[in-house]
Amino acid sequence: MSRLLALLNPASLILFSSLTLLCSVAAASANNFNNGEKAAIRQVIKNYIKENPEILRDALIGLAAHEEKVKIQAGIKKAQLDDGDPIMGNKNGSIVIYEFTDYNCGYCKRMFAPIQKMLANNDDIRMVIKEFPILSQSSLTAAQAGIAAQKQGKFPKFHKEMMTYRGQVSDASIMAAANKSGLNIDQLQQDMDSLATAAIIKRTRAGAAALDLNGTPAFIIGENVIPGAVSIDELQSAIDRERLKQN
Repeated sequence: MSRLLALLNPASLILFSSLTLLCSVAAASANNFNNGEKAAIRQVIKNYIKENPEILRDALIGLAAHEEKVKIQAGIKKAQLDDGDPIMGNKNGSIVIYEFTDYNCGYCKRMFAPIQKMLANNDDIRMVIKEFPILSQSSLTAAQAGIAAQKQGKFPKFHKEMMTYRGQVSDASIMAAANKSGLNIDQLQQDMDSLATAAIIKRTRAGAAALDLNGTPAFIIGENVIPGAVSIDELQSAIDRERLKQN
């Protein structure tokens, strides 16, 4: 009840409180009223609703908005579970950006260079890459390799090789990127096939599902979920707003 009251505007709150009071009185004192008085109370309640239908409308709209906000907050909390996720930028940065990405996503690749410039211009950003393979089997293999590269501390180099590769990724292009990044291939393959890596990808998928994200890229900055490819100016504005909130 308290959640519903918080969603009403002042006028609706007054009317809703009166309605609730009347209902409470009627329920508590039903035996103290004769049939005529009970009918009068019912008529008052009916008139309230009939003359002010916006009370119910506003309450339902507000409740739906509140429930959507709660859903998004729960999804963001899932995305913030990032142990083992690849990291770029300042690993201790106070501004955290989560990017859901797929190495076969053309829009993700298009945004790579501007994002690198953004990281260079904002030294307080910790960018968490949520490996979200949705486009093909090779996307899954590449995501596993990205997480495994993080374990060797060479993810940024691997990520750059993958994001600047043109065309559909393949096992051959993934291994070529790994070699160029100086990764230990035997260790990489072992980590790619590990239960820990599978758990990280499963966790990312759960976070995306909670936020109704079904495409890449997508970003989370503070409490803002930004689906799809957007301009760097838009991302920077979200960063600036989050920085102001923290200061």
